[in-house]
Amino acid sequence: MNAPVPPFHPAWHAELELAYARVGEGTRPVKRRHLGPLRVQKHLYAEGPQVCQHIVVHPPGGIAGGDTLALDIHAGANSWAQLTSPGAAKWYRAACSAQQTLNLRVARGATLEWLPQETILFSGAQAELATRIDLDGDARLFYWDLLALGRPASGERFDQGHFSAALDIRRDGRRLWHERLRIDGGDRLLDSPIGLAGHPVMATLIASGQIDAALLDTCRALPCQGRGNLTQLPGLVVARCLAHEALHARAWLIELWRRLRPALLGREAVPPRIWST
Repeated sequence: MNAPVPPFHPAWHAELELAYARVGEGTRPVKRRHLGPLRVQKHLYAEGPQVCQHIVVHPPGGIAGGDTLALDIHAGANSWAQLTSPGAAKWYRAACSAQQTLNLRVARGATLEWLPQETILFSGAQAELATRIDLDGDARLFYWDLLALGRPASGERFDQGHFSAALDIRRDGRRLWHERLRIDGGDRLLDSPIGLAGHPVMATLIASGQIDAALLDTCRALPCQGRGNLTQLPGLVVARCLAHEALHARAWLIELWRRLRPALLGREAVPPRIWST
């Protein structure tokens, strides 16, 4: 008797490795390796040669069960790299888990901005994300993530599947930030007043450095059309927002970035053109 044929689950394995170096007065990409459907578009210099901007693209348009994405990004000494995405990352309903690992390494004197657009988890998605950020010496970081659970505009709640995320930030090997999160579809945490309180969208912003009390108050006063706040920790500025729509949370993140970037990174905020297309 023939053994039963196991079900076939097509899956994509994708890798992207990028490195940047200071060359003269500017930043240049010096390594760009990709495997599978994950790559970057042509590098841009909207702010002049000092800041190298790349748009990370995942051509399939979404992540399905069994898919794995691995990104490794290194900003070399005194370089400045800014990375964003052309649109929302969509994680589809699946029978098995999909995974993403993100490693960001920032050398002495370098600056890295990780500013992707939102991640949308369809009900039934099984998403597992792990991010590690290593800063050397006086390296500078501006990082955010924006997550939408379900598709509120379509009346879809995140009532099936699961989402897990891990985030670790270290400077010279010393841990600055350690976070773990798991949300199961239909979990009471989604509606609990000590959880998401019925907000399907959550956003986090983390930037290295220190701001003064006046700027802290200005940032706290920004409306987010939901629940948002910002705090100064030793060496890190951390902001959180809960909202009913990703558009509202993204607008809040951008307004914070406009105010914090000059103070923390010494440059006015110039929004990437892809954000308005």
